[in-house]
Amino acid sequence: MKKPIVFFDIDGTLLTEEKTIPATTKKAVRLLQEKGVHTVIATGRVPKMFYWIQKELNIDSYVSMNGQYVVFEGKEIYTNPIDPERLQSLTAMTASKGHALAYCSHNDFKVSEKNHPLIESGFDALMMAYPEVDTEFYKQSSIYQGHLYCEGKDEKLYVDHFPDFSFVKWHDCAYDILPKGASKAVGIRKMLETLDMKMENSFAFGDGLNDLEMLTEVGKGIAMGNAVPEAKAAADVITTSSSNNGILNGLIQVGLLERDLVL
Repeated sequence: MKKPIVFFDIDGTLLTEEKTIPATTKKAVRLLQEKGVHTVIATGRVPKMFYWIQKELNIDSYVSMNGQYVVFEGKEIYTNPIDPERLQSLTAMTASKGHALAYCSHNDFKVSEKNHPLIESGFDALMMAYPEVDTEFYKQSSIYQGHLYCEGKDEKLYVDHFPDFSFVKWHDCAYDILPKGASKAVGIRKMLETLDMKMENSFAFGDGLNDLEMLTEVGKGIAMGNAVPEAKAAADVITTSSSNNGILNGLIQVGLLERDLVL
């Protein structure tokens, strides 16, 4: 029987609100790896945003940008770039409305406006510096995901105008932009197909709206104690919060780690 595979969201899951990795999480991931269990990051982030987490946890496989760019043990196995013409239309509309975008490639990200307060708010929440501005970035690189920065009352403008996109909220005024039907679950399926593994042998930890498909798709979905209500409803198991040993406790709950060996 093949060893299980475990997918970990980053923000609110591997990371606490302070954007740190708890010592118990580091220990839990290391113990899984020592048992031969595959450990994989599954995130909405661009790889450039989580290299330090990969290094810290010794993880070289990931489902990034909500399933749009997938890598197993350093090798690219699935990509799904967004049509540049659609990005051009989206760029024009946000500029006309006073809103803003971020463009995410496989190794970088740029934004469409300087000193935009909603971009600043979103990246402050990630505890990251304001990105470089490049309104032509989507013409020069394959873009797998966008970010829309607008007030909640304006979201419907984009939902109605771009029915081929999904807009997934991750901050008060920030939304991931994905091709309709894209999700972490799609990226997970692509990885399991490559590994010739069955879905029932997979586990996933998450806390946000972009984790819902993943939590219901895998064999066992685990929601963090700090998860949004929708994620808790989608999960099979609810663990403690990310800052209260949530990863370790969840792995014990689903039987991947033994309590008496780790506590």
